[in-house]
Amino acid sequence: MISEQAAGSVVDAVVVYDGQVLLVDAAGDWRLPSGTPEPAESATATAARLVYELTGYLVDGSSVLRPAPDAAEPDTAAPDARSFVVCQLLSESPSAEARFGPEQVRWVPFAQAIDAGVPGPVRVYLEGHTPV
Repeated sequence: MISEQAAGSVVDAVVVYDGQVLLVDAAGDWRLPSGTPEPAESATATAARLVYELTGYLVDGSSVLRPAPDAAEPDTAAPDARSFVVCQLLSESPSAEARFGPEQVRWVPFAQAIDAGVPGPVRVYLEGHTPV
């Protein structure tokens, strides 16, 4: 478990529900909800907090996806590296206190998210969990 994040790091929340992943409209580009951790906040706690703040959905940050090791530089991670946290949906209806309105939040099938170019670790996760 990651107990704290490096300054400048970014956490992307991979919220999954019923074969779909949650995307938000970030300046005209649909992407995973993301943000920076508070001091000493774990990646999983950051993911849960930012999903609620942005979308109003309650989620649990259940696991951190690990990128495949880089053969050129194994066991190294940049201090500003991204963390990808898989989150399970806990509420089917968002809170009205969300920063983004309903038009800025979208559920898309895993295949559509993969085709849209989600980051590598997320693509691998979604490909391995795509419903048949």
